[in-house]
Amino acid sequence: MFLTLAAMQGCSSQQSQQQLEQAGLAFEAVSADLQVARDAPKDLVRASESLERARRFASYWGSAEDVAHYAYLSQRYGEIALQHSEQIQNQRRSTQLAMEHERLRQAIQEAKLLDTHGQRLEDQIASLAATETDRGLVMTLSDVLFKAGSAELGQSANRTLFKVVHFLQLNPTRRIRIEGYTDNRGDAAKNLRLSEERAQAVADFIQSLGVSPARIEVEGYGEQFRIAENASARGRAQNRRVEIVFSGEDGKLESTR
Repeated sequence: MFLTLAAMQGCSSQQSQQQLEQAGLAFEAVSADLQVARDAPKDLVRASESLERARRFASYWGSAEDVAHYAYLSQRYGEIALQHSEQIQNQRRSTQLAMEHERLRQAIQEAKLLDTHGQRLEDQIASLAATETDRGLVMTLSDVLFKAGSAELGQSANRTLFKVVHFLQLNPTRRIRIEGYTDNRGDAAKNLRLSEERAQAVADFIQSLGVSPARIEVEGYGEQFRIAENASARGRAQNRRVEIVFSGEDGKLESTR
């Protein structure tokens, strides 16, 4: 019986030592993140104090249960620090996006007040870098405007989409269809969904700057209608795109593909 009890205690002690080592590694990783250190210093202090208690119990007079308890607390406080930092960063990004949207809205209003209606239509189209096609006027946006593999627009998209909004403000009878496309790498269903989400992200951004949803159509085509071979990286990059098709002054868009 005594041998069994000793074996159990030894097993418990070994397990608590492993938990202590894991807690130490976890704290080392989270405390090395300078952003977390700036955003959640109190949580890191709690994680450090709990880890130190676990080490004292392991070195001197504590039980295995005490070691395991404080090792767990240290890891949990580290996880909370990461969560708090992520929340703060998300709030910071949301605030920056809201400020950027407001700045763009004000810029659009200022541009309208400058009476740019006097600008020739040809010059307006040239500012879009759009091309006349059998489907109408088409502006192509490369996937570099998005974060890799996602439908989240990057900061570089603001300036480009500002031009689209400005053009639509100057030409209130025109409508647009936003079409998303991908290359053929990966799952076809996921590619279709990504193309739809990217097209919708562009539509949402344009709407957020004051363009009525009634003037916007959204379509995702996934891997269909490639404009280059998918065999090369350059070709695939060309196929990953969003196209904005503009109607004529009568507001009629060509039928979808």
